[in-house]
Amino acid sequence: MDGLSPRGGWIEVITGGMFSGKSEELIRRIRRAEIARQRTQIFKPAIDNRFDAKRIISRDNRGVDAIVARDSVDLRSRLEFGVRVVGVDEVQFFDQNIVDVCMELADAGVRVIVAGLDQDYLRRPFGPMPALLAVAEYVSKMHAICVRCGSPAHYTQRTAGGDSQIEVGDGSYEARCRMCYEPYRAPSDSTMDKIKTA
Repeated sequence: MDGLSPRGGWIEVITGGMFSGKSEELIRRIRRAEIARQRTQIFKPAIDNRFDAKRIISRDNRGVDAIVARDSVDLRSRLEFGVRVVGVDEVQFFDQNIVDVCMELADAGVRVIVAGLDQDYLRRPFGPMPALLAVAEYVSKMHAICVRCGSPAHYTQRTAGGDSQIEVGDGSYEARCRMCYEPYRAPSDSTMDKIKTA
């Protein structure tokens, strides 16, 4: 992606399951743009405060300062004049209007790089990701390693927690391949009562 023509804008999507290196790849692309002396901005959603509230941290401990945005309107209001490359991590947590913001930026000649989960723990399309994948010029599908068998893992297996689509936390998930993936069912209240009294 780094050798693309600088004359026009475009959208790049880095996607896949958890633990697949999406944030690491986003950081790498942003750093290369900075080496090329391009003005960059990188954003993250306010809901993602797992490692650091104001930084994007990859699993190999690389980090970059980020602007925290509540939603797509907040992100758009924080864009600086003259920015050439905009990165957005955990884009699946933004509202659907993030697609319009990305399109507007690309139409204005900005390189837009977004990273996020394409599917939730039930293997359903996640938030604005389907629309972003449809409008992107370039898509990179990342894979983790299945914790059960060592095959390429594409799915995010929930192992604990409730049944809401968004539950931020690393201890409740692991990477699984298609053969090792198991549909997750949240424990019922009666099961939780038995666990608490045991």
